[in-house]
Amino acid sequence: MNPNLSDWDNDLPPEPEEAYQDLLRALRRKSGFGLFFVQCTPVEADKFIVKLPQEIPQKNIAVVRLVESIDNLYQPVAEFVKDKQVDILLIKGLEYSLYKYEKRSFGQITEGQFSNLTSVPHILNHLNQQRERFRDDFPISFVFLLRSFSINYLIHRAPDFFDWRSGVFELPTTAELVDEESTRLLDEADYEEYLKLSPEQKIEKVIEIQDLLTEKYQPENRQASLQRELGRLLNSAGEFEEAIASYDQALKFKPDKHEAWNNRGIALGNLVRFEEAIASYDQALKFKPDLHEAWYNRGIALGKLIRFEEAIASYDQALKFKPDKHEAWNNRGNALGNLVRFEEAIASYDQALKFKPDYPSAFYNKACYYALQGNIEQALENLQQAINLNSEE
Repeated sequence: MNPNLSDWDNDLPPEPEEAYQDLLRALRRKSGFGLFFVQCTPVEADKFIVKLPQEIPQKNIAVVRLVESIDNLYQPVAEFVKDKQVDILLIKGLEYSLYKYEKRSFGQITEGQFSNLTSVPHILNHLNQQRERFRDDFPISFVFLLRSFSINYLIHRAPDFFDWRSGVFELPTTAELVDEESTRLLDEADYEEYLKLSPEQKIEKVIEIQDLLTEKYQPENRQASLQRELGRLLNSAGEFEEAIASYDQALKFKPDKHEAWNNRGIALGNLVRFEEAIASYDQALKFKPDLHEAWYNRGIALGKLIRFEEAIASYDQALKFKPDKHEAWNNRGNALGNLVRFEEAIASYDQALKFKPDYPSAFYNKACYYALQGNIEQALENLQQAINLNSEE
C-alpha cells in the first residue's frame, strides 16, 4: 500500500483530472493484488469502463457488473476469473447491496451520518472477513467503481477491507456530462412511478439526485429543478418534512418556481398544516395565476378547514383553466353538498361524469345526495353504477 495515501481523506483532494492520471499511473505500475476505490456516477463508470482498455492496452481488463444485492463477492469473482487471464477487474454496482441497509430519513443521506452504526451490510462483513482470501487467491487489481455514498459505507463499516486500499480516486466530470445526466433524470421524472419504487430504489434515486446537486457545473436554475424533484421523491416516500426542506432549497435558487410552491403546499397538506399549505399555493398562483393544479389543491385545503364557499371558488378557478378536470368537479360537488346545496352538488357530479363516465366516486356521491333528498330510486341506480364500476377494477 502506498503510505502517502493512508490519510487521503484528511488531505485536500487533487483535481479530478489529476486524480484520473494518478489512477492510470497506479494501475499501470501495479502487479498482483491491489484495491482501488474510484468515486464516480454510474454514467462516468460506464465511460471509464470503455476508455480504460484504450488507456492501458498492455493489461487484461475485465468487468463484473452487479445488478442486484449480493452477500458474497468472493464466489462470483472466483467463477468469473476462472480460466481467464485478468490483470485488472472493474466492479460496478456494489451499492445495490447497501441501499436496503440505509434506514435513515431519506432527506439526510449525507456523508458520515448513519442511523445504525451497529448494522453492517452482509457484503461488507464478507469483505472484512475474506480480505486475506482475496489477496491470496486473486493476483488482480480490483477497481471498485462507487458513488461517494458507497465509499463512506466502506470507510465506516468495512474498515479492515478498506485499509488495504492501494488508492482512492475521483473520476473527472464535464459540464456536458452533468447536463446530460441532469436532463435525463428530469425527463424521466414521474411521481406515479416514484410511488411504485421500493424503499431501496427510492434511496438509490435520492442519492442520484444528491450527487448531481453537488456537481460544480450545475447551474442554479437546474439545481432548483433537481431540488424540486428531490422533494417530490421524498414526498412519495412519506418524508414530508424533508420534502419541504428540498422545496425550500429549490425556492432559494428560484423564488418564482411555481411548481415548487405547489408541491410544497401538497407536503404541508400531508402534514395537516392546511393554513400554511394555502399560503404556499397562493405563492404558486402569484407567479402563475393559471396553474390549475394549485387552484385545485388550494380547494382541497380549504375544504379540510371547512371553508366550503372558498373551496368552491378555488375549484371554479381550477375549472376555468382546465374544464375537464373531473376531480375538481367531484370535489366541488362535495363542498356544495356540505353546504346543503344538493341540486348543485348533483349537477357538479354530472359534470365530472361527463368528462369521466367510469368515475365510481361521482356515482356514489350522487347516490348519497339523492338519498338525502328522498329520491331512493335515483340513489339506488347511482349506487349500483358505483358498485359495477368498482367490481370491474
